[in-house]
Amino acid sequence: MIENKQKSIFIGDSLYSPENPLIIAELGTSHSGDIKKAKEMISAAAETGANCIKTQMVYADEILHPNTGIVPLPTGNVRLYDQFKALETTPEFYMEIKEYTESKGLLFLCTPFGMKSASILKNMQPKVIKIASPELNFTGLLETISCWGLPVLLSTGVSKLSDIEKAIEIFKEAGESGISLPKICLLHCVTSYPAPETDYNLRLLPNLCAIFGVPVGVSDHSNDPCLVPALSVSMGASVIEKHFCLSKNDPGLDDPIALPPDDFSKMVKAVKQAAKEVSEKTITRYNGERGAALVEQILGNGRKELAPSEKDNYRRTNRSIHALCDIQKGEVLRKEDYAVLRTEKILRPGLEPYWEKLIEGKIARNFIPAGEGIRFEDV
Repeated sequence: MIENKQKSIFIGDSLYSPENPLIIAELGTSHSGDIKKAKEMISAAAETGANCIKTQMVYADEILHPNTGIVPLPTGNVRLYDQFKALETTPEFYMEIKEYTESKGLLFLCTPFGMKSASILKNMQPKVIKIASPELNFTGLLETISCWGLPVLLSTGVSKLSDIEKAIEIFKEAGESGISLPKICLLHCVTSYPAPETDYNLRLLPNLCAIFGVPVGVSDHSNDPCLVPALSVSMGASVIEKHFCLSKNDPGLDDPIALPPDDFSKMVKAVKQAAKEVSEKTITRYNGERGAALVEQILGNGRKELAPSEKDNYRRTNRSIHALCDIQKGEVLRKEDYAVLRTEKILRPGLEPYWEKLIEGKIARNFIPAGEGIRFEDV
């Protein structure tokens, strides 16, 4: 196993490490707002050996603008805003999921996407928080959560090393100001659906651990149930996250790339076997089973770079400042005129989220159409 003193993360009453990984079944929004289906998924995931259930608290206006347009997803081309709007549900729904998850002896995990969902989630008293890759640069959200003193899983898909550094600095500043500094675990990720196994560059894991002094894990969007998860543990991962579904034919947004129960069980067994082995043994075993050339591609060069399959998503999947309404040339910018949103495919990116407080009261130099990013030249 990779030697590193910073490889473990303490969540609730449990310590997770490459020898005892946290295995997250990511339900996402695959329950479609149906509590009966959500509970069926949780029960099925528990039987596979997962020790954590994750969901997403979706409120469309926190994520993107209605003018985002059509987005290609595993389930086909959809108007993404409408899809997210249809997935909105009540705080009581998430609380029932939390209670049912914990009744099964599993850890509850949820992703907030903005201040409303963060506030609801805080009131639910979770033991750990997950930040998705597109929100890694959402300064305001990170500042809010850094004050909670909880362990935080930070996904790092479609990011550069400087983006990770800025995010971690927000949590460090919270600790220096007297607020309890949460333990952070970086989840290496490739923001592509599905992500090629060969894009994962798993030798990056010990390097991230050494650079930032925090434990690491992997959020895996590849199709193979075992390759990336098991090899991640051999490279020092303390957390493995994988999408879970009851059937790949279900209509959930991520179901085509999720693992049904039988495949998820295979993944859990592969992860637990790797956790018992020294890393060299796991690599040698997969060299024999799957081919040394493939394994070497998956392990990669260890440098933090945008993966080929996600390069086009940079600055589009991530957050930037967008106009909520048409802003006329010469108008004074009010805080209700703009928001920090994902850009996606057809809109232009705007200023980085940390400019959110700085542009209030500035004068618009140009006409800014509703939905478009607000750029330097626009204020």
